[in-house]
Amino acid sequence: MQIAIIGAGNVGSALAKQWAKAGHTILLGLRDLNSTDAKELEKFSPNISSHTISEAINNSEVVLFSTPPEAAVTVAKQNPSLKNKIVIDATNSIFKKPEPYKTAFEGIKKETGCQEVVKCFNSTGFENMENPKYGNLVIDMFAASSSKKAKEVARTLSIDAGFAECYDFGGDDKVELLEQFALSWINLAILQKQGRNIAFKVLRK
Repeated sequence: MQIAIIGAGNVGSALAKQWAKAGHTILLGLRDLNSTDAKELEKFSPNISSHTISEAINNSEVVLFSTPPEAAVTVAKQNPSLKNKIVIDATNSIFKKPEPYKTAFEGIKKETGCQEVVKCFNSTGFENMENPKYGNLVIDMFAASSSKKAKEVARTLSIDAGFAECYDFGGDDKVELLEQFALSWINLAILQKQGRNIAFKVLRK
């Protein structure tokens, strides 16, 4: 797949590496094309290249937002071509909402008219995206959307990133719940000082 990643911070960088290793073409959408982080990612794999934000979006099939939520909504306003893409919202609005919207997910859909938007890759730390293995166990990912197509793409890319499974968390009405689920990880890892090397795994008898 041709995947645009908007935001080359910790989460975007971790997923760029995993997806490049899996054979996907990664287009980093950047405000600063000379960013040190972007240059390091380009050295990591020939499948990763730097572009302006609009170029990355226009030349991709899938767009991942790993920016602050308000920045994601701003980019959505500026790029109407998102309407015809599959958009993955990896942001969390639990500390600051992208007014007037409750989540970036809501803002992206309303600003672009895109119906293929999915919340995914927001519920754990970037360290778990770099390495989702815990001994003999491999951790899980979760996706929320009313778009079956977008959830299927999120599941494929979760597996390609090394996760054991991507569980269906429900429709658009479960997006805020999935962000609260992310807050549970943040609470345990940071506020309760359990450390960032913890993760969620669905177990069955």
